[in-house]
Amino acid sequence: MAERPKNVGILAMDVYFPATSVLQDALEDFDGASKGKYTIGLGQDRLAFCSDLEDVISMSLTVVQSLLQKYNVEPSQVGRLEVGSETVVDKSKSIKTWIMQLFEKAGNTDIEGVDSTNACYGGTAALLNCVNWVESSAWDGRYGLVVAADSAVYAEGAARPTGGAGAVAMLIGPNAPLVMERKFTGTHMSHVYDFYKPKLASEYPVVDGKLSQTCYLKALDLCYGRLCEKFEKLEGKPFSLSEVDFVVCHSPYNKLVQKSFGRLIYNDFIRQASYLEGSISANLEPYRCLPLEESYSNRDLEKVSQQVAKPFYATKVEPATLIPKQVGNMYCASLYGGLASLLHQKAGDLHGKRALMFSYGSGLASTLFSIQFQECEGHFTLSNISSALDVARKIQEFITVSPEEFDKTMQIMETRYGANDFKPVAKLSNIRPGTFFLTGVDALYRRSYDVKPIEITANGVCH
Repeated sequence: MAERPKNVGILAMDVYFPATSVLQDALEDFDGASKGKYTIGLGQDRLAFCSDLEDVISMSLTVVQSLLQKYNVEPSQVGRLEVGSETVVDKSKSIKTWIMQLFEKAGNTDIEGVDSTNACYGGTAALLNCVNWVESSAWDGRYGLVVAADSAVYAEGAARPTGGAGAVAMLIGPNAPLVMERKFTGTHMSHVYDFYKPKLASEYPVVDGKLSQTCYLKALDLCYGRLCEKFEKLEGKPFSLSEVDFVVCHSPYNKLVQKSFGRLIYNDFIRQASYLEGSISANLEPYRCLPLEESYSNRDLEKVSQQVAKPFYATKVEPATLIPKQVGNMYCASLYGGLASLLHQKAGDLHGKRALMFSYGSGLASTLFSIQFQECEGHFTLSNISSALDVARKIQEFITVSPEEFDKTMQIMETRYGANDFKPVAKLSNIRPGTFFLTGVDALYRRSYDVKPIEITANGVCH
């Protein structure tokens, strides 16, 4: 090509999460947990979950078809498709191959890319791969397409309320309203056993919750420091949170997001950021010389940093927390559910703004990167993305089930994992029109899917 593509990033987005959900305060009562343990202690409102009609494949098919239709993107216009997920359906066959059904019927099988897997980081790996492809000499002028999707389920016990399910699709190309600032990134990769899934016959992970939280915060520290170094080298001035308007974090549960933002404020304090003055600095001063390792377990520092961060949190972080708090942990889709929340809440006020995005996947892989928002002309605009996401309607249409029904569904899903020769038993009325669903798995473990029709009434209203 004569000219390299510029302002490469996210052109369009869509988000999907199951309609079936359970309220966290009801789960507290059902589990015999103390009042507020899930709603305040975890910071969660609701948990969306898949019945045996839905899985990571059906959610991926749903969100991709929806994005293509809403933005009038022809299947032939897509040249790379990458999926990020840690939900294992097949140990060999990628989720991407199932999604190819949407492109094969249009005659397009010339699409590069497969799946990326590392806990909750796979969606970011897929995004970076697609952005790199568009920016490379291999780019053929077509769009990249990223899918981040997971069903997060836990064994019965304390971790189960931190589950969730959902999928996000993102169209990648030049002249984007969400520009990836590739020069401003920080990455940290390491080998730890904080969360992993070694039991291939089970969907449930092995989790060391305390270690996982420490690993998350350490990774955030290291990524932030590396991004600051790059910014200061390129821009010739110190970097701090005053340079960004929003912060979006991977959200296993909202309380960890609150702790993480407090940690960033503490980082800025240690780096002597000029915006932290007066009472903020005074409150953090006793912890200036705290040994680094000790700082991760110091409860007093944790409380003080969150307290001083509150006014900044309300403006920089809270707008990106709607979907994660309502849906729960979507693993690879979690970070991008936060981005969708920000676009939903603030689309009219994003032009010229910058968001920091922190992606963390246990085991571990992490990257902190920057997105610059710009209101473009034409089809791909911030306002169009916000409208197409249709977040308010999706949340309003939640079907709230009892904790007893949620528990029963989890038992059924446990027996369905890795099973063959069955048909789903869940009610089709519990999924939205336009949603793909599993029709059955045959004796050879081959899965088949259909889509629930969208009914149009006499007055033209879709249901």
